[in-house]
Amino acid sequence: MNTNQVKPTIKEINQAIIEGIQDVKGKKIVLLDLRKLPDASVNYFIICEGDSTTQVSAIHGSISRKVKTDCKFTPNNTEGVSRGKWVCMDYYETVVHIFYPETREFYDIEDLWSDAERTDFEDL
Repeated sequence: MNTNQVKPTIKEINQAIIEGIQDVKGKKIVLLDLRKLPDASVNYFIICEGDSTTQVSAIHGSISRKVKTDCKFTPNNTEGVSRGKWVCMDYYETVVHIFYPETREFYDIEDLWSDAERTDFEDL
């Protein structure tokens, strides 16, 4: 993040993340609001999936570009890009999980955090 810029709000970052997913037709987008859960280490999870490892990679790239362009913000850390089955992007208050469908089903993060407030986004 450029320290000369005004820091974007978490709402702006989350919106850019969701738009980045939608720009490359990411599917089954879910935002989990974890702020009321005492065991949560972050405020939000954004979860989505791609139909192939290529699309998972494309979603990662699209999110990175969109958040950097719109919010002048980069993730603290990114893991799993080389495998393409589960990419995790840490934007401090929000962690993005980009899954290959079978991997998403196996880990079932939405069920693990079922007490969170959930917002589903329409596939474009």
